[in-house]
Amino acid sequence: MPDVDATDARLLLALREDPRASVMALSQRLGLARNTVQARLTRLESSGALGPLDRRVRPEALGYRLGAYVTVQVAQRSLAEVSDALAQVPEVLEVTGLSGVADLLVRVAARDADDLWRITERVLSIPGVQRIDTALALRRFVDHRTAPLLERAAGKADDDRDG
Repeated sequence: MPDVDATDARLLLALREDPRASVMALSQRLGLARNTVQARLTRLESSGALGPLDRRVRPEALGYRLGAYVTVQVAQRSLAEVSDALAQVPEVLEVTGLSGVADLLVRVAARDADDLWRITERVLSIPGVQRIDTALALRRFVDHRTAPLLERAAGKADDDRDG
């Protein structure tokens, strides 16, 4: 994945403010040529720097009002198979590899407590899963964000590193 430079960061911040802005509107706003904006957007999309659009959809809007984090301990050498099996569970939103006692952190969405029970039973039934622990997500205090990092990359935020 290529690095995002200051111009890319300014472009992404402009898209954050107006996700439906046209290439022409973005070029006028940023003082860049239309072809430059189009080329940068194409590169950012094809390189994976821009995540999928479905990340913006909140599970609650789809009826999944209960969120949880499941830590998973996996048998040695089964990590790839377990990860692949987790990807087949529709309620699994994200899987992250960890260091420490747990091997994976799995973010899930459930309709209610019974649905969460069903999901955790399905996770436990995956060959290679040794143990799970589940923690309910009660409230999100800071939503997923990258704007402060984009602002820093664009040169709009003070660098708070000691100096």
